[in-house]
Amino acid sequence: MNASAAVLTDAAVPCVDSRFTVPGMRCAGCIGKIERGLSAMPGIAVARVNFSAKRVAVSHVPELADDAIIEELRKLGFEADRAAENPLGRDDAETRRLMRAVAVAGFGMMNIMLFSISIWSGADAVTRQLFHWISALIAIPVIAYAGRTFFASALMALRYRRTNMDVPISIGVLLATAMSLYETVTGGAHAYFDGTVMLLFFLLAGRALDAMMRNRARSGIAALLGRMGRGAHVVQPDGSTRYVEAKRLAPGMVMLVAAGEALAADGAVIEGRTTVDSSMLTGESEPRPAGPGDAIHAGMINLGNPVRLKITAAAQDTAIADIARLMDEAGQSRSRYVRIADRASRAYAPAVHTLAFLSFCGWLLAGAGMHQALTIAVAVLIITCPCALGLAVPAAQVVAAGALMKRGLLIKDGSALERLAEVDEVLFDKTGTLTLGEPRPTDLAALNAGARSVALALAQSSRHPLSRGLALALGEAGAEPIVLDDVTETAGTGMTARFEGGDVALLRPEVEAGGLAVDLLVDRTRLRIPFIDPLRLDVHETIAALEEGGLHCGIASGDREETVASVGGRLGIVAIGGMMPADKLDLLGRRAAEGHKVLMIGDGLNDGPALAGAHVSIAPGGASDVSQQAADAVFVGERLMPVALAVRVARATMCIVKENFAMAVLYNLLAVPLAILGYVTPLIAAIAMSASSLLVVGNSLRLAHVAGKEKVA
Repeated sequence: MNASAAVLTDAAVPCVDSRFTVPGMRCAGCIGKIERGLSAMPGIAVARVNFSAKRVAVSHVPELADDAIIEELRKLGFEADRAAENPLGRDDAETRRLMRAVAVAGFGMMNIMLFSISIWSGADAVTRQLFHWISALIAIPVIAYAGRTFFASALMALRYRRTNMDVPISIGVLLATAMSLYETVTGGAHAYFDGTVMLLFFLLAGRALDAMMRNRARSGIAALLGRMGRGAHVVQPDGSTRYVEAKRLAPGMVMLVAAGEALAADGAVIEGRTTVDSSMLTGESEPRPAGPGDAIHAGMINLGNPVRLKITAAAQDTAIADIARLMDEAGQSRSRYVRIADRASRAYAPAVHTLAFLSFCGWLLAGAGMHQALTIAVAVLIITCPCALGLAVPAAQVVAAGALMKRGLLIKDGSALERLAEVDEVLFDKTGTLTLGEPRPTDLAALNAGARSVALALAQSSRHPLSRGLALALGEAGAEPIVLDDVTETAGTGMTARFEGGDVALLRPEVEAGGLAVDLLVDRTRLRIPFIDPLRLDVHETIAALEEGGLHCGIASGDREETVASVGGRLGIVAIGGMMPADKLDLLGRRAAEGHKVLMIGDGLNDGPALAGAHVSIAPGGASDVSQQAADAVFVGERLMPVALAVRVARATMCIVKENFAMAVLYNLLAVPLAILGYVTPLIAAIAMSASSLLVVGNSLRLAHVAGKEKVA
């Protein structure tokens, strides 16, 4: 804590919190620079960076204006906005420019290499000079356009007398271009346009992939808030209704919610009875009835009759907005995680500058001319480009992620595999995760062919989850529906109809016998049809595989405690039910404080904060959009074994990563001294840098074979 922060604490001066989005953050070095720079600013108590969300949270005295903090961020080399103006930290225009720059650099590199091959093959002086000029005509506009990302960043840093990783890259590119142009004008034998453009292409490709990954990671909160209705029909004093956008709703208003509509605000029912689907918010697998006095929340879906609600909370005060804030805070806590490759970023720029400058001075003192000394300095700048080091992690991740995708698991976050390799505990949600989330009838033997036809006709007329499960099972059993008359659905009761002059119905049981069930009324006889939410077929094998790998497994669910305990007993693992979103996040926090690294697997909206706050998280393919966005990975299909496969492949991936780092370090130990001693030209430096990158990529390709040997039972 800096001196000003200490004064604030001692004086007990109240602070206010402000949030800013900083799209230009690119590495762990940016995190440290922003946090240290802002913390040194008078009036700021603490600054915290959320790298995934590209967001900075600042606690400061009220007198310190947001504009002053934004200006300080500019002085640190970062453009910033208030979070309200750019809540997701997106810079879509910059992303598009980056993709265009990659395409331009790739086009230029391929064309220049065609002329370079002819020069390397021994073209005579006239032909060589012509090809140098053609290469210059291609390279200079390509470098000017594709290099803007690095030049602008370096210029901003230098403007405020600071440095970043883009400074040595820009110096190397500009010096190599200037020397190549000088060689071309003076008829020299060597020009390095090919190496310069090649360098830009590799660097831009890595940066574009990282930008795409970050944009995907930041969309979780947007998906969550998208679950709310966009607005509601508010009842006016004269009884008419007027559509009001969600952000303009206020407590005290009365809104009319139609069947099938998602709620746009929290409220209490004042008129009507219905059933609501709350699974996305609470994790409960069965729709629940709602009547006068019952509270229902934004994001829930009205499955039955139209109802009137009095709004109790709207906009940022709703329960779903609270969950969004929990996800944001969880992202803040996880933002401290730093990739191995980024940990060297703070030392990179000064080390490279020092090496190049010392090489230049040393050769001048040794009697070399200005041209030779400058050529060697440029070679040092290029050969020390951290491409191999930077590819050590993502190259392995890309290969492993591709192999896992073929086996039914999609990796979304580039660092997820690294974190998966570290986990020692696994927490499962129940409904939709360990189970299929689709109730199915357990026994249809009591139904004859006629009863099955009646039941199928009734079930097909309802959207209730039990009706859908019954219709699916009867269809698979070969039943054929009949034609019914006067079909009516009553919320909380069931389906009724007429058939051949008699009453038929699919009803809620008169006597609750525990568990899910419906009663079929046909020929004045009630037939009980019990339901279960079946476990995934390979859940026992998956848990056994995880425990064999040294992972402790447990269940943390928002469903009823007795239901969760029953599933836990069948699987032989610890199970906790009745948990709210904050409870799950608190449990993860306690396990983390005890030194455990937890893998969270869940599917409901209520699992969003836990998925975002866990060390690493996975969601099933049938999960809510919110859960899929918050999770680091998604598995598809009805089998759970891809989860165990992901852990095994992640551990193998980290072994490959360590080998890649060893290769990158060995490359630098061998190549840098050769460059300093003058044995490497800028072209050879660019080729060596590219070759080291290809070596790392080749080693990473071994992971495809490793993943292919894993069996998905």
